[in-house]
Amino acid sequence: MSLPFILFFVFALISVGGAILLIMAREPIHSALALILVMMSLAGLYLMLGAEFIAAVQIIVYAGAIMVLFVFVIMLLNAGTEERTDWSKIAKYAGLPLGILLLLELAHWMAHSLIGRTPANGAGSANVMVSTRELSMQLFQKYLFPFEATSILILIAILGALVLAKRDE
Repeated sequence: MSLPFILFFVFALISVGGAILLIMAREPIHSALALILVMMSLAGLYLMLGAEFIAAVQIIVYAGAIMVLFVFVIMLLNAGTEERTDWSKIAKYAGLPLGILLLLELAHWMAHSLIGRTPANGAGSANVMVSTRELSMQLFQKYLFPFEATSILILIAILGALVLAKRDE
């Protein structure tokens, strides 16, 4: 067994384990932390695929900025423990057969798909490699204004959420 093979299964198990923790956690802050674990393991999988930029964006944007906003909203709303209802019992009994059906459908799709049977860089693909450096130069030179305008809009949205949250007091 090679190191990439082992790392793939390690990252996959961490990702699936984090997703299970995300669903099973009673505290919303624990769910948010489990989601960060999933995002980090997905970034590891992206690195193994050679997509360094996507891995960096996954960590910086999703595991960093968006999860900070999630945690901020959870703390702002003072969300407590989750209250279980009767729907959870129905989902427990209906979820197992539906989950098995989903796994069977995925296995059928994977067995009959063409993924892995044809080369990824076929005759129809462009075969153009763009480095992260070239992409960042484009982003911060040619598209600097839309990048900064987006960050200002996000800042305004955060300030609007704060004003709306403080209005109740």
